[in-house]
Amino acid sequence: MTKSPWSGSGRDTPRTPAPAPGRDSPWGGRGRTMAPAAPSPRAAPAAASAEEPGEDRRELRLYGRNAIEAVFARRPEAIRKLYLLEARIPQVQPLLKWCASNRVGYRVVGEDDLRKLAASTHHEGIVADVLRETPLSLGEWLTALPEGPACALWLDGVGNPHNLGAILRSAAHFAIGAVLLPKDASLALSGAAARVAEGGAEAVRFVRMGREDNALAQLRSAGFQLAATVVRGGEDLFATRLPQRLVYVLGAEGEGMDDALAATCDTQLRIPGSSAVESLNVASATAVLLAQWRQQHRA
Repeated sequence: MTKSPWSGSGRDTPRTPAPAPGRDSPWGGRGRTMAPAAPSPRAAPAAASAEEPGEDRRELRLYGRNAIEAVFARRPEAIRKLYLLEARIPQVQPLLKWCASNRVGYRVVGEDDLRKLAASTHHEGIVADVLRETPLSLGEWLTALPEGPACALWLDGVGNPHNLGAILRSAAHFAIGAVLLPKDASLALSGAAARVAEGGAEAVRFVRMGREDNALAQLRSAGFQLAATVVRGGEDLFATRLPQRLVYVLGAEGEGMDDALAATCDTQLRIPGSSAVESLNVASATAVLLAQWRQQHRA
């Protein structure tokens, strides 16, 4: 029999701050080559530059086929330049034809050049410079949100790009619409995170919040309740009836979430385990949390 700890707004009753977790725990200028007339292995061969795209940081360098094809499927106009191995050409013909039709340059390069461009060996034969998507404001996201069940992730200091990518992949899989970022958080999508997300980064919007107290008021006004995730204490996730509108608050890998933030949440949740290890890491825990919410609130 599940139980509900959601008794109020969470602002009147003091909460026990979440304990500090162990490490890795959630608890606590483009080139000037013009586009070719037609996609061809010999269309635009050239030595690649390892310079970072977009000095004003409006551009992001992506690598990995799924990450790039997800951008192509959702917002192709964001693609600014493409680099690829000759062997990759047959698999990305629609993308190359679009580049040719829209005068977006692409270059066929060698393995060493592509590795330098991606700063990784995990490039999967393709690299792209794309425009970053501007985060929504919290008000914009809430206004556009349909009525009914909704879940979001509040990331309080999570910074490891591979963890972020895995979080985005899980969020996309469970149709979670947003990652909420504190006002002054430096967290942003990187090429490494996008590759690990395997296209999921295009399915989940980043939302930039304002002042914490205002953000909490906006979320609660929209019917959301907040759950801090903790290692010890807290309600058993699997014995808890989760609200239809829920924000999971996840802490930084090393330091855990801010105690004051944890205290403002409506409840605290833990994922019970064998105690052979202290906890799951933030990415693995996110998948479990989202699966449990989705199981209770199927669309």
